[in-house]
Amino acid sequence: MKLTEENYVKTAENVIKKFIQEIEQKKSRIGLVTTSKIRNLLAMTAEIYNDVINSTDERLSQEVIGRINYLKVEAGREPSVKNFVVGAELLDCLDDIKGSRKQFLLFSRYMEALVAYRKFYGQKDE
Repeated sequence: MKLTEENYVKTAENVIKKFIQEIEQKKSRIGLVTTSKIRNLLAMTAEIYNDVINSTDERLSQEVIGRINYLKVEAGREPSVKNFVVGAELLDCLDDIKGSRKQFLLFSRYMEALVAYRKFYGQKDE
């Protein structure tokens, strides 16, 4: 999936709706990722975002690229988080950044949209 300025919000909404539909239809044994766990991913993204937004370079530094790669590792440590990462195609989105500041900023907005729709459509956390 390639994120664009035109599709990232609708994509995030569709991802969350699909998760909820699968859970309601009992197609998924793993529940929807909790708000706090998805917020942890967003927090990691926000830390990188703060460095990226303060830079004027269009290419990301090697240090930032390393932190993005570490985000990939952290993303799948728990079954519900892994399920979320796979369903939201976060690893593909991270791969699509390819050192581009613009693509990282777009990914960051996608993460924010996922959190917002998780909170809007999701059931209460257990």
